[in-house]
Amino acid sequence: MADPVADGSQHKPSHRGRRSSPRHGTPYSSPGMLPLIGDNIPTLGMLCLIRDGAGPSSSSSSQLVWRRRSRRRRRRMSISSRRRRKETCDHDRRVWRTVMEGVWFPGLVLTTLLATLSLGECGKVNNLQILDNLLKDYDRRATPTNYLNNATTVNCELYIRSFGSIDPNSMDYAVDLYLRQSWVDERLNHADIMQPLDLNDPNLVKAIWKPEVYFPNAKDAEFQFVTVPNVLVRINPMGKILYMLRLKLVFACMMELSKFPLDSQVCTMEIASFSKTMKELKLSWKSDAPIKMYKNMRMPQFEMEKIVPTTCQESFQIGNYSCLVAEFHMRRAIGFHLVQSYLPTILIVVISWVSFWMDVDSVPGRTTLGVTTLLTVSSKSSGIQAGLPQVSYVKAIDVWMGACTAFVFCALLEFTLVNYLWRRRPQVELRPRGGSNGTCLADRLSHTTSYSHTQKTTPIPSPSDAPGIIDTKGGLSPGQDEKTLMAAQLVRAIKQSNKVKARQIDEYCRGIFPLLFGLFNISYWCYYML
Repeated sequence: MADPVADGSQHKPSHRGRRSSPRHGTPYSSPGMLPLIGDNIPTLGMLCLIRDGAGPSSSSSSQLVWRRRSRRRRRRMSISSRRRRKETCDHDRRVWRTVMEGVWFPGLVLTTLLATLSLGECGKVNNLQILDNLLKDYDRRATPTNYLNNATTVNCELYIRSFGSIDPNSMDYAVDLYLRQSWVDERLNHADIMQPLDLNDPNLVKAIWKPEVYFPNAKDAEFQFVTVPNVLVRINPMGKILYMLRLKLVFACMMELSKFPLDSQVCTMEIASFSKTMKELKLSWKSDAPIKMYKNMRMPQFEMEKIVPTTCQESFQIGNYSCLVAEFHMRRAIGFHLVQSYLPTILIVVISWVSFWMDVDSVPGRTTLGVTTLLTVSSKSSGIQAGLPQVSYVKAIDVWMGACTAFVFCALLEFTLVNYLWRRRPQVELRPRGGSNGTCLADRLSHTTSYSHTQKTTPIPSPSDAPGIIDTKGGLSPGQDEKTLMAAQLVRAIKQSNKVKARQIDEYCRGIFPLLFGLFNISYWCYYML
């Protein structure tokens, strides 16, 4: 049977025997005609049926098979589509869960933190309100234990931020410290105060009782106001109060300078009650490390050896007052004085010994060296004394400078003695038998220097030159020629022996002076350092 669609004929099928597609409901009149959808595209199931030789217009059994196949095919397609939709939904859930964990969880944490902070602020506001209620009936003039008729114990602690060098002229030192005081005030104890409450408002600080302490040995004091008043009151639970101040103080330190600059000093810092006697207020150091120093603190002239916290008691006519004392044991650093005082003077003393190796005849050189070294050590001693207080006792530096000056002066005196021996003329007198006038033989022999070689060439002294060896007749006296020769030889021997002595003194001083200076150094350093 020819297909009317294929041959292009305009045959119009009749409605008799027309069947509708079980799926799409599209009319068709012959097995060769394809069922069409709304857009005239054949379905995949129809194409498969046509390929197998079974169409919707065949027998009823073929139509039943075709329907079953179509239902199974649709069922498989629906199962696969549901599986794909399920996989897609599972993937979307995983992606959404990841997004929620990355975004919403931090947001939840932030929300919780803000809520906690808001609750903390509310708690702080509530604490302030509780404090205001407590201060309504608070009497700051009474001590915390006044109702018990007991003394209030205040624990003190010092944190030293800076420690200035001690000035020996003014006998004082400057410190920058934090004074911390703690006590228990039952009047500020409240069950709703669960965390520490810090107050730095001056009005609130003035509203509560505080111990009235002062520094007895302080010369000057300054409260720190930059950038705000450096004061803090912390109210802890159970009514424990912490009161902290920052102060700049200048303390007096009475020093003993007998071993300066090899000395050790003990400076004190006193804290005492000003208006409350021991019946009302008792001061005590904190049990654990009451005095602390800044870890990077350095002092240019001293080294801190130890800190000893002790107690004291001030007795006056009006009563006894509690007192605390901090003792700072310091040792002066010798490095500065060793470089500026000791080593230069040692070199000056050693330079003064150079004259012992110089010739005795070099009078200008030895004189200049001795006088220069003496003036140098004297000026050095004056410069050192200018920076020290005028005390009535002898200091270690005075002993050192005095000894160095003495060694230099002795070197100059040694040259004077040597030069005197070297240039000394021997004084030998010859007296006549019947006369009483004597004449220096050295003067007589000034014109007879060649007399000792031969008697013939010796000129006869004139009566004016040698009146003691010429008789009254104008000639030489008998026996005076031999005496003159012997005296001349004696003069030369004495003069030669003086020069030998001068050289020997120089040689002896080359070893004696260093030996004595070394012994002085040993005794000096052992006495003042040990």
